[in-house]
Amino acid sequence: MARPPTPDGTTGADGYPLVGRGHELDRLLDTIRRPPAVALVEGEAGAGKSRLVAEAAAVLRAEGRPVLTGLCHPLREPSPYGPLADALDKAGPWLGDTVLPRAAAPLVSLLPALADRLPRGSTGAGPHPAGPSGLLAAVRALLGALGPAVLVVEDLQWADDASRALLLLLARDLPERLSLVLTHRTEDLPPGRLPLGTAYRRPPGTGGTAIGLRPLTVADVGELAAAALGRPVGGALVAALYERSQGLPLVVEEDLALLGEAAPGGHVPGGPGTEAEVLRLLGAAVPRGLRETVSERIAGLSPPGAAIVEAAAVLAGPAEEPVLAEVAGLDADSGGRGLVEALRTALLREAGDRCYALRHPLAARTAYELVPLPRRLRLHRRAVQALERSHPAARARIAHHRLALGGRAAWPGLAEEAAAEAAEDRDPATAVTLLCGILARPGLDPVRHERAALALARIVDDGLGRAVYTARLRPLLELPGLPAAARGAVRLALGLVLLDRDGDRAGAAELLAAVPELACHPEPAARAALALALDETEPPDRSREWLERAGAALDAGPDAGGRAAVLSTRLTLRCGRGDPAAWPLLDRLPRDGTDVAVRRWTARALGDAGDSATALGHDLRAAGLLAESIRLAELTDTPVLALHGRAGLLRLDLLAGRWDGLPERFDALAADSLAAGCPGLARPEAERSLALGLLSLARGRSGHARDHFARTEERAAHRPTASVALRTAAGLASVLLARGAPQQAMAAVGPATALLRRGVTWPKASGLVPVAVEAALACGDRAFAEALTVDAEQALRGPDAPAAAAELHLARGLLLLDAEPGPAAERFAAARRAWRSIGRPYDAARAAERNGAALARADRPEAAAVLAEAMDGYAGLGADGDLSRCRRLTHDLGLSRAPSPGRRGYGDRLSPRERQVAELLAARATNQHIATALRLSPRTVENHVASVLRKLRTTRKSISAALDRQSAAE
Repeated sequence: MARPPTPDGTTGADGYPLVGRGHELDRLLDTIRRPPAVALVEGEAGAGKSRLVAEAAAVLRAEGRPVLTGLCHPLREPSPYGPLADALDKAGPWLGDTVLPRAAAPLVSLLPALADRLPRGSTGAGPHPAGPSGLLAAVRALLGALGPAVLVVEDLQWADDASRALLLLLARDLPERLSLVLTHRTEDLPPGRLPLGTAYRRPPGTGGTAIGLRPLTVADVGELAAAALGRPVGGALVAALYERSQGLPLVVEEDLALLGEAAPGGHVPGGPGTEAEVLRLLGAAVPRGLRETVSERIAGLSPPGAAIVEAAAVLAGPAEEPVLAEVAGLDADSGGRGLVEALRTALLREAGDRCYALRHPLAARTAYELVPLPRRLRLHRRAVQALERSHPAARARIAHHRLALGGRAAWPGLAEEAAAEAAEDRDPATAVTLLCGILARPGLDPVRHERAALALARIVDDGLGRAVYTARLRPLLELPGLPAAARGAVRLALGLVLLDRDGDRAGAAELLAAVPELACHPEPAARAALALALDETEPPDRSREWLERAGAALDAGPDAGGRAAVLSTRLTLRCGRGDPAAWPLLDRLPRDGTDVAVRRWTARALGDAGDSATALGHDLRAAGLLAESIRLAELTDTPVLALHGRAGLLRLDLLAGRWDGLPERFDALAADSLAAGCPGLARPEAERSLALGLLSLARGRSGHARDHFARTEERAAHRPTASVALRTAAGLASVLLARGAPQQAMAAVGPATALLRRGVTWPKASGLVPVAVEAALACGDRAFAEALTVDAEQALRGPDAPAAAAELHLARGLLLLDAEPGPAAERFAAARRAWRSIGRPYDAARAAERNGAALARADRPEAAAVLAEAMDGYAGLGADGDLSRCRRLTHDLGLSRAPSPGRRGYGDRLSPRERQVAELLAARATNQHIATALRLSPRTVENHVASVLRKLRTTRKSISAALDRQSAAE
């Protein structure tokens, strides 16, 4: 066999990387590399079937394996054996000097490009005189001559019957070194038809797989967008890309091409990543590829099927079968047949509760635009009649249809009523759309504009800002004639969304401007002041001023929700400062009652306190607070708070060493964010990048670690919470120190230390102080290192902040190490004990490594034991990079030990996980509370509880005393 042609590149023709398909690519390659094998790849149009196969083909060709690809086409009368001829005709470059067997002779008339290579045999009459069996033998002979080879047939749904039958026979009796790859769309197969015409079962000895391509996740879309645009991409733009595409790669890539071509240099007016890009997307046409696919599919429907699709497009939302049939003008039988056809072709989908809707928003838009205007208006009139008879009447949808029918005078009143109803029904997307529509209407009564703007601000303040695009709010501020109070309320909504959902400190500027505009509305003005009080990047005095201003307006007011907001904010600030007297006050917050706003503020306070407890080093307390916050957020239908709480629990998983499956748990959180209508939330995205950065660094993948930290670096400077910026700087500096680049590390921590010094975040451990001290010492700037340590010591006199105290021990140990290794070792040992007490095994292992290195100068046996403890800690966590470094250090110090036979056992002692369970039991936690706090299944908790009680030889009632006895013994 000859050498292969030049392999394909690893990116598509448009230069986009393959994203979100790594697992599928591995499965496909694994199957192909073990011939004989059959791989079926299924997915809707635009899902990336061809791209996946092309990526696999590029890898295989680079390995020297022939890959022959044939395409099926949607022709009325396709040529018999067309896709096979298309594929096999390309075999020439791979054959080299191979002499083909006589059995391949029947292919002469089918493969003109190989006619001079094929043996001449008896051809008889007709184009394929050998018949199916002779042609099958010929195909097998040709493919067998290629050696290990791959035959790919794409879009099998359009294959002619002759090709389908031959492929079925081939799949049932493959040459021993051949792998067959088939792609198809199930929705485009003829009714009752299977991909190969009949059921296929792999014969014994033939491997295979069936790969169904799912939509891309929000994280996948963000990764693809960042690669295509060459820069970090904000959550709002990722959310807009996902909303339009629903994860369909074809649509994402066409939209990214649109953004790249928006202006010379690939930028839109206003700069890259700004709201202008979101606005451009929201107003963009349906991507050509999707429009053509949907149009083609609708054109192939029967009249009842097309009528049902048109009705669904006009109804613009889920509808039951009788409503669809009525709007379409069909009787029940015809409507039922049309609905079944629309479902089978995947134009419609089941939308729950016996309702149906178009599959994608852009597909619905395409179908709507294909309906001629006169018929469209008739359908809108029928929709109004059908919806007015529903119970309760769907006011929002009725308002939509009346506006489409030209009822502009009555629409604002209908829209206002419908928006109130939608907000009451927890349908923020509909309410926001209607309210923005009212605000955008010129010439309306100023009072109506003001009511609509205040209602919009209330929706955001109620935790429903997930439904608001900032790109839709900002143009409202530029409308001429908008009353000042209405403008202030829109600014309030915009600022809260930017701060709470997007994590963008630009929201603070909007809130500052909103306060004077809302002078006649003290309650919303006070809400703006409360949000400004929580800005960690501002000096403490400024925060107190805003809090006092809000308290003066709300504390004595009649609104219980306003009073709860002030109390929540006060407790958040006190917990963040490490005030030990604040924790008992959290127990007094109302958890029950009928006032949803009050309970929502309790959920917010508990979540904020949980985050503060994590940063301070009270990890068990943090787990309980976050779990309770999540429970209340779910009960009050505030998904943003619940998702933030879950991100906080995942951070605790990271700190507690629960690393197995952590990336997948972040992926699950992203999927749940999407399902809750909250894609692209800043907090979960930041926690994911920071966690993956630390995991990569611990495992010795510094390049990956830097990439993850860099994803948060650009946006961290614009966040209202300083902790993300500080943790990001610490992570980047750690990577740079590991790479031997202390000057760059010092540059990375410079802005962060300035932020630390002017804010109130000293008690919140971020890893920055010891990393900055290490970088400064490596650069010879001892004065900077000493001054930063002194500042930290002064700031930490008083706050209850065990994690920051542990970091201070590390900083002091680094300062002492060269001149006084003994006292330095004592400092590192204190840090090690502190981290173990808090429950952070990775930090404890890092401190143990420093402790052992310092002890090696004076107490070598003790140094060897401490370094062994560090290595055990790294090994248990899977921190392979740190383990390798610690082993080298131990060897260089002449303290090497025999390799450990495996992970250490704990015998009658509690494992780290069992100790966490025991401490929660001592705090009177139930099994369910433990499961929630530690993210474990109830059965796993039961096993841990049984093991704890057995090892401590006690009962649940007496566990606290037993735990104290074991701690004293250790």
